[in-house]
Amino acid sequence: MGFSEKQEALVKESWEVMKQDIPALSLYLYTMILEISPEVKGLFSFLKDTDELPRNNPKLKSHAVKVFKMVCEAAIQLREQGEVVVPGSTLKYLGSVHLQKGIVDAQFEVVKEALIRTVEKAMGEKCTEEMKDAWSEAYDQLAAAIKTEMKQEAAALNV
Repeated sequence: MGFSEKQEALVKESWEVMKQDIPALSLYLYTMILEISPEVKGLFSFLKDTDELPRNNPKLKSHAVKVFKMVCEAAIQLREQGEVVVPGSTLKYLGSVHLQKGIVDAQFEVVKEALIRTVEKAMGEKCTEEMKDAWSEAYDQLAAAIKTEMKQEAAALNV
């Protein structure tokens, strides 16, 4: 079963709401990531040398926006193409960075859980299980594309 029109609509609808409060939701996303898995703090350059989340850190906001947008774009691609296709060198870059940082499956799951909690916070009572499932599926497909690129890069480095 592919990504449905309704799933795509749910992701788009919630993204439109979330875009209205990116600074607070960015902070919330990273708060959730660190609450779920405090040991990942050092993986983010903008969090390494601080004991608290920097409220007005442009890098934190920028990174969170990229995560939100990429998952949203993944949802649209899943509906239109049946798969996630990240343009050109972006996927290679993501695979390379995630490989260099030693990101493992469990850490992708941490970000997914934090993302779903952020969607729940943003949408409040409008957040349904269907909406969370749609974001989960889009994120899973994006993560799978990044993991595939990581494996290809690792294989190329070991040649």
